[in-house]
Amino acid sequence: MDLDTVRTFVAAADTGQFQEAAAELAVTQQAVSKRIAVLERTLGVRLFTRTARGARLTIDGQAFLPHARELLRVAERAVASVRTGRRALRVDVITSRGAASGLMRAFHRAHPAIDLDVVMLHDIGTALDAIRSGTIDASFRAVAMPGRPLPADIESVRVLDEPLQLLTGPAHALAGARSVTVAQLAGHRIWMPGVVPGTEWTAYYDDLVARFGVTIEATGPNFGSDALLDTIAGSPELATFMGEHTLPRLPPAGAPDVRPAGHGLRRIPVTGPAPVYPHSLVWHRDNPHPALAALRAHLAATTAGHDAPGTWTPDWVIPR
Repeated sequence: MDLDTVRTFVAAADTGQFQEAAAELAVTQQAVSKRIAVLERTLGVRLFTRTARGARLTIDGQAFLPHARELLRVAERAVASVRTGRRALRVDVITSRGAASGLMRAFHRAHPAIDLDVVMLHDIGTALDAIRSGTIDASFRAVAMPGRPLPADIESVRVLDEPLQLLTGPAHALAGARSVTVAQLAGHRIWMPGVVPGTEWTAYYDDLVARFGVTIEATGPNFGSDALLDTIAGSPELATFMGEHTLPRLPPAGAPDVRPAGHGLRRIPVTGPAPVYPHSLVWHRDNPHPALAALRAHLAATTAGHDAPGTWTPDWVIPR
């Protein structure tokens, strides 16, 4: 069913005059008559009775009118769902517990009127494909991986350098330290089952291992953050890295333990230099969504600089 004919029918029903409907739609009266005739043939009924005073709805026309109005409302909602600036801004944060999720929560608090659709994609290739196809508007990533530069139509800006911290259980040899140097981690087992080949965080930790000689074990299945915390809490040998802004929040080293009995997890700052994980916002250069510009402005105004003295990131991180 052609929506122009439905729109013309509604206009004629509202005005009661084909001539007035033509003026409202900026078409000729003859065009209105033809559209109504086409709609009547499509439906197989008469919609109007023509009189000397205008056009009056028949019983069938009266029955069809509320449905015609709903057809036009549905069409408008369908257009609005993809119209730039009226649909939700779709952003990939990789994981609900990471720093990027915290950045988006802060943006939402600052701009509650902007509709957001937050998604979680695993690897950078999937995210870039989604950005280029328009499935998402932006993604938070560590760009770019060695040998895999960003496509020419993709823009990025570094928005947050997140310091890594060591997470241990209460029986670990380093549990009582207020801070540790990277050199002190040599010989300790850093367990990170979520580090899998092909991801940018794997590239990051590969460089960390090569640069500082730490040992990272990615053995065993990844059962998620809760299982990781349970294992670390009960192990005198295993520790893991966790970003400073990554959930769950734990008391700093030396603070009273507020976790359930038997957990006693510790977050310990890593120094000398401090490894930081670089988060960048990535988007398509031709994306006109106004909320994307608002997000970029918010991040520029609320996040700190990068490559601070005493910190480390891999050579391939952009910019340096």
